[in-house]
Amino acid sequence: MALKVGRGAEAPPFLVMDVIAAANALAAAIPALPAGRPAWGEGGVIRMEVGQPGTGAPRGAAEAAVAALRAGAPMGYTEAFGLRSLRERIAAHHQARYGHAVPAARVAVTVGASGAFPLAFLAAFDAGDAVAMAAPYYPPYANILTALGMRPTLLPCDASTRFQPTVAMLERLDPRPAGLIVASPCNPAGTMLAPEELAAIARWCEAEGVRLISDEIYHGLSYGTPEASAAAFSDSAIVVNSFSKYFSMTGWRIGWLLLPEDLVRPVERLAQNMFISAPHVAQVAAEAAFDCTAELDANRAAYARNRATLLTGLPGVGFDRIAAADGAFYLWCDIGHLTNDSVRFCADMLAQAGIAATPGVDFDPDRGSRFLRFSYCGPEAEMAAAPERLRRWLHGRRDAAT
Repeated sequence: MALKVGRGAEAPPFLVMDVIAAANALAAAIPALPAGRPAWGEGGVIRMEVGQPGTGAPRGAAEAAVAALRAGAPMGYTEAFGLRSLRERIAAHHQARYGHAVPAARVAVTVGASGAFPLAFLAAFDAGDAVAMAAPYYPPYANILTALGMRPTLLPCDASTRFQPTVAMLERLDPRPAGLIVASPCNPAGTMLAPEELAAIARWCEAEGVRLISDEIYHGLSYGTPEASAAAFSDSAIVVNSFSKYFSMTGWRIGWLLLPEDLVRPVERLAQNMFISAPHVAQVAAEAAFDCTAELDANRAAYARNRATLLTGLPGVGFDRIAAADGAFYLWCDIGHLTNDSVRFCADMLAQAGIAATPGVDFDPDRGSRFLRFSYCGPEAEMAAAPERLRRWLHGRRDAAT
């Protein structure tokens, strides 16, 4: 008799993880190639597929973790919402950055932002509830909601709205969704909502009884557009943030939630049962990371240089339809003039040019076949080399087609 497989097992893959595996395999195979020379000539695989800072945790954060371990500090369970000192530091960070006070009691330390989303979704919504989001979108939003029995409602966005939702779009939703997810800066497009736009969306959600979830994990990585937190505009909004991006601590798995009063205890109960607590040693490191702003701002300056290099170099080699890259470290490129199969295009680009990028179907199943996402948080020398390598590959591709 066949055993039942749960609905959650039907969640779609997060394709960027498959690209990572393929790029790893190709990089490992290069030394075994004749004369160690891959199809593209000199140089290794240029990694532009994943949103992972190449810099690692700031020195002060790593040193704090080492010091705690050497001192024999007990690294056991913390409270479900994390170390009190870390929660207070996060609250102080929010006050300093946005001029908006949030009590530490409403801060929940989580196992990365990835651990924050299911806690927020389960506390705020029921199975069957519709939750709206702009498309393109970060794939786990929809995949986690689907696994939990909720219904993602996609709002197709394009360059005319800078790949962000608008109040006019929301007004057309009938019936109203139970929730709305916004991200500013967003993944994959890197675009941002201006503070007044975020405020208008927050007011609409309040008036319509729609729970707003604001993904702010790329705050600290913006290039001219001011950042604003939804918590400053709505007492009912849930804010998700993380130490993975600006703080360069992806593998430490530390994020946080700013919760409205009515969800503090529900989320705490869920966290106690689902995760117990975030890793203790990672919390120690995260608290110290707040004192590493000079190093972290230097990382951001490197991303800004990479962004400028690619925005200058890519259009001249054929990638000339790029979303406004206000923040994060991504370029969302319309490649409809080059292909209508972004999966195949990215596979060929990896095999023949040694450049890994993520196909757009990961972020927009309906329209993503004509888009791809480049990440530019890698080494500056590699980002500088990418346009010329792409030019040679596209030139050869055109010659082969004729």
